[in-house]
Amino acid sequence: MGQQEKVATSLTDAISEDISASLVAVDEELARRYPGDPGTRQPVHTVYVPGDAFTADTIRTWGEQALASLDEHAPDAASFAAVLGIGSDLAGPVYDRVRAKLEREPVEDLRIDFEDGYGPRPDAEEDAAAARAARLVADAYRDGTAAPYMGIRMKCMEAAVRDRGIRTTDIFLTGLMRAGGLPDGLVLTLPKVTYPEQVTAFVRLLEAFEKAHGLPAGRIGFEIQIETSQSILAADGTAAVARMIDAAAGRATGLHYGTFDYSACVGVSAAYQASDHPAADHAKAVMQVAAAGTGVRVCDGSTNVLPIGPAEHVHEAWRLHYGLTRRALARAYYQGWDMHPGHLPTRYAAVYTFYREGLEQAAARLAAYVAKAGGDVMDEPATAKALSGYLLRGLDCGALDTAEVTGLTGLTRADLEGFSSPRRAALTVTAP
Repeated sequence: MGQQEKVATSLTDAISEDISASLVAVDEELARRYPGDPGTRQPVHTVYVPGDAFTADTIRTWGEQALASLDEHAPDAASFAAVLGIGSDLAGPVYDRVRAKLEREPVEDLRIDFEDGYGPRPDAEEDAAAARAARLVADAYRDGTAAPYMGIRMKCMEAAVRDRGIRTTDIFLTGLMRAGGLPDGLVLTLPKVTYPEQVTAFVRLLEAFEKAHGLPAGRIGFEIQIETSQSILAADGTAAVARMIDAAAGRATGLHYGTFDYSACVGVSAAYQASDHPAADHAKAVMQVAAAGTGVRVCDGSTNVLPIGPAEHVHEAWRLHYGLTRRALARAYYQGWDMHPGHLPTRYAAVYTFYREGLEQAAARLAAYVAKAGGDVMDEPATAKALSGYLLRGLDCGALDTAEVTGLTGLTRADLEGFSSPRRAALTVTAP
């Protein structure tokens, strides 16, 4: 072969070096503000239980009650699929997986509530409840009965309840430390955030606690609950939620939409307060854009229609919850709130149907991308990231099995993680 001809250029290397030097601060800012998804498991829901109602048996009891509801109102795959409109090809696999999930891990994320679900109490009573919650959570992680994620929702940073919220947080975290330390699955939820300064104040609280116990700086993260219009649009016209993420100084793990508080805040009548209202869609869209690339995840709200009572009402409530969950998943809200054990069957049915019905297409597209085989869809690296993320979420919640995903894609979980978080892992594809 002949010697390759040298291409002509007009600029010296110094130009490129000068431009790169001018963007060093921007590169550092991008890496700090937009590190990408953390690559950890995201729960499909958060279950709220009042601080005085939570017991050592709560998680197991929720699973038993959910199974009892299935036994009574949809005792087999065909009847469950008929209620929800699940296709016959998925009816059996989805139903079997739902039942197995309710037996094995009915709750993925549990929040012991000391805010709206708890109400005003004498200080001594809330003190005792917070200490008790810490003991129960510590015991659950120690004996293997804990949900993957557990924690509390304290009262907010508004003046009327601020001291109480700070004290409950302190008691709960101190109790965990005395019981052996903070569990890896610890999650705190700060509700009714209106100003970024309230987030900054909570960061100061956590910094002080970490210093008092010799914990690494930044060890304790938290979710920000979006329940007021001011958290979406500030008085100066900016998106306050973006400033809240910044104010969290890397500690924010999620943005949780509060369906009913937010709806009431913008004047939606009680009968129309729902997670698919246009006001809810607007708020969540702003949250989604503000959180994109930051590693902060967005969580949908809840429905207050409970699947209890006569079969007709249970089925109607199931259809509503299933539809809202499927709608949220299509809009990339992969987590929501569940307020009653009867919501668990339809939460998992919606999630499992979502991932199983798209498995073969997603796997084929990703495999073609890796093999550069083409096909009727020309995918880009960003799409490969979305496809691998889709498969990983399906694996994490139990909708998919590792063997079937590997069989269809030829990729290991490590491979999928590399595509899903290219800034956190090298794009190295290995043989399964």
